[in-house]
Amino acid sequence: MATSVAVQGVAAQTSTRDIGFAIGIVVILTVLFLPLPAIMIDVGLAFSIAFAVLILMVSLWIHRPLEFSAFPTVLLIATMLRLSLNVATTRLILSNGAEGHTAAGHVIAGFANFVMGGDFVIGVVVFVILITVNFLVITKGATRIAEVGARFTLDAIPGKQMAIDADLNAGNIDEKEAMRRRRELEEESSFFGSMDGASKFVRGDAIAGLIITAVNIFGGIIIGVTRHEMDLAHAADVFVRLSVGDGLVTQIPALIISLAAGLLVSKGGTRGSAEMTVFSQLGNYPRALGVAGAVLMALALAPGLPFLPFAILSGGFFFVAISIPKKIAEAKAAEEAVKQEAERLSQEEARQSVKEQLKTAEIEIALGKQLSTALLASQGELGHRVGRMRRAFAKQYGFVVPEIRISDDLAIPGKIYQIKIHGTVVASEELRIGDVLVITGDGPVPDVPGDEAREPAFGMKALWVSEMFATTVKREGFNPVDPMSVMLTHLREVIRGNLSQLLSYKDMRSLIERLEPEYKRLVEEIIPSQLSYSGLQAVLKLLLAERISIRNLHLILESIAEIVPHVRRAEQLAEHVRVRMAQQICGDLADAGVLKVLRLGNRWDLAFHQSLKRDAKGEVVEFDIDPRLIEQFGAEASKVIRGLLDQGHQFVLVSAPDARPYVRMVTERLFPTLPVLSHLEIARGVQVKAMGTIS
Repeated sequence: MATSVAVQGVAAQTSTRDIGFAIGIVVILTVLFLPLPAIMIDVGLAFSIAFAVLILMVSLWIHRPLEFSAFPTVLLIATMLRLSLNVATTRLILSNGAEGHTAAGHVIAGFANFVMGGDFVIGVVVFVILITVNFLVITKGATRIAEVGARFTLDAIPGKQMAIDADLNAGNIDEKEAMRRRRELEEESSFFGSMDGASKFVRGDAIAGLIITAVNIFGGIIIGVTRHEMDLAHAADVFVRLSVGDGLVTQIPALIISLAAGLLVSKGGTRGSAEMTVFSQLGNYPRALGVAGAVLMALALAPGLPFLPFAILSGGFFFVAISIPKKIAEAKAAEEAVKQEAERLSQEEARQSVKEQLKTAEIEIALGKQLSTALLASQGELGHRVGRMRRAFAKQYGFVVPEIRISDDLAIPGKIYQIKIHGTVVASEELRIGDVLVITGDGPVPDVPGDEAREPAFGMKALWVSEMFATTVKREGFNPVDPMSVMLTHLREVIRGNLSQLLSYKDMRSLIERLEPEYKRLVEEIIPSQLSYSGLQAVLKLLLAERISIRNLHLILESIAEIVPHVRRAEQLAEHVRVRMAQQICGDLADAGVLKVLRLGNRWDLAFHQSLKRDAKGEVVEFDIDPRLIEQFGAEASKVIRGLLDQGHQFVLVSAPDARPYVRMVTERLFPTLPVLSHLEIARGVQVKAMGTIS
């Protein structure tokens, strides 16, 4: 019910405004034919001046020309109002001019006395100057700008329409936004086309004002001399005053509206009010103001010129030139502060949102309360060392591991830290704040009190001793490790063991984007015709799973391009890449230039070979081995491998090419960091030293 009443009220108000507007137009037309008393003429002339000032103010403060799209209509109404008042004042001047200077109303008489100052020649000169300024300067320039603006706007419509359709087809905008832009484009073309015609109103108004004033002067003098028996001088004085006063009252609002039209069409594509546009663009060049101030000071010091005006203006220009950079800097600082505050609020809101809670860090170290208090106190050092670790991984393995989040967790014991990969705890260990860790292995232990432990990264025997014994331990030849280094070493090995999980699809695409143009074309040849991006990612993951660096991505792509027309499985592609990258693999695994190898004995080579089931094409399709053989192999391999590791050797296990993935599958459960190579992956020229066999 309330809604219906409101709608009826709005409809009634709209109808009333329509009727009032129509009545106003009819009144303007009737003034052309019906005589008006002088008091009505005064009201009409005052309204004409006020209307012109209102139009000028609106033109100054709008931000875009389209915001005043009614300007052509308003201009026509204002022109008709002035012309009708011109006709009415002409009727009064010619009929009642003999009565004196107030025959056409007090507004005309006031303007005549104010401008002429008792001499009608001055009024004539001022009137001619106003006509010249309006007709030859403002109106002519505004007309030309309107013509060019209309022409270029209409010529640009097809291109703008195509741009809107392209954005819509690309999904950059929706149908609603496209309709809004098309409507705005139609309004823009209609507006500039109307302004091209409306500028002729201003031009015609200036010409009409000149003709009407001339008619009033000569017609009034003739009527005064012939009808009212006035002498020529008196008739000329009265009717020239009245006519020029009428012309001034008419030309002042005409000049104001011409200026408004010029401001409107000259705004062009700039946005913002006129003062904002002008002052902001002039004020952006303080050096120009400084140079102008220097020129004015030179003029002030020039002989024969007055010093004070030029000196005052020069000082003002210098003051503005100095103050503007400060204001710009303050504005930028305030804007930056607002921007940072907005970012902080948005981040805070994001952290508190439910969606943010669903996100998990790819790598995270969660610290217990006591560890958090001790380690986060030196957060700068911790962050620096973590950043250095990420740079080392990027250099060694060819991709940037994700950001490492360091957080505290009250749910875990105070001295425990947890290392999480994708939100899952993969390692957990206890640290002793105030102690140092001494790694002893199977050798002698330092002669100081301490608690036995296992070094978390490699599982070696160690001893926690108090920090006060660190100097004593060093004298005995041991190297004490601080708790932060213990944790970061553990973190490094955990990351190294989970490299394949940390290479995301986004990381892989970033690596490709950084390639040289030639290798980008190679990628385009392979993908997607022969291999998908996810297939390439799978190959890289298989390499990283065995800690093989992908820093030479161009060599990997070349190797894949060689064989991908024949095989598509990621495992087969990875094995081929390993053979092609044998030089890099052996170089990374060599110890002092020597590659130490541990071979499978003939028995186990044969056992693995016989366990491989092949299809008709000779490709391995299944690995079928007796579980008892796996247990026996594990026991024999552990005995030999453990002995070599305890002696401090860095070596690789070598097997036949077809059995290598399966040997790796068995041994990685016992020795995750032990590299397994095939005979084909031993590069030529590499010095090999046999460490024994598993047999």
